[in-house]
Amino acid sequence: MASNTAATWNRRDRRHGNMGTRRKAAESKKSTPSYAELFAKCGEPGKPVGATKKAAPKAAAPQKAAAAK
Repeated sequence: MASNTAATWNRRDRRHGNMGTRRKAAESKKSTPSYAELFAKCGEPGKPVGATKKAAPKAAAPQKAAAAK
């Protein structure tokens, strides 16, 4: 029968190896951009590049109250 210490060491080694595998799997899920993300800046097919909808201008920041006199 295996000792408790040997079982613990093996379990620790196995978990460390599995954690590396899980980490790499999580990293690789989003490593490649999708087709839409890759060509998003090119605009819609058949239209010139500058014909994409432009964002609305940002509103001006509210003015702070006048300092105390």
